[in-house]
Amino acid sequence: QVQLVESGGGLVQAGGSLRLSCAASGRTFNNYAMGWFRQAPGKEREFVAVINWSGISTDYADSVSGRFTTSRDNAENMVYLQMNSLKPEDTAVYYCAAATGIRYRANDYAFWGQGTQVTVSS
Repeated sequence: QVQLVESGGGLVQAGGSLRLSCAASGRTFNNYAMGWFRQAPGKEREFVAVINWSGISTDYADSVSGRFTTSRDNAENMVYLQMNSLKPEDTAVYYCAAATGIRYRANDYAFWGQGTQVTVSS
């Protein structure tokens, strides 16, 4: 069992940066790949980024590649999403989630945080 809590969302102007954090509890955190998803009003939840259990492998959606970076600190049970060059279309609720391996579909993730709102103004 893994419990996840996101933080770091907020309001930022286009071109700005935010760093999201995801705090995990549970002794099995190191066994899981961690994904980031986002959901904008009226849209389906979409994949943003994923990092494997060791932090060596990452992958990103085309829409954020080169602007977003995910990392993790297994000693602290933390996962991060650094978001640079933010655009208004990045506005959404952002979620972290845990899966048994690198996955791209929301249905493949067993554990979810409550989400944190990111709003990018133009």
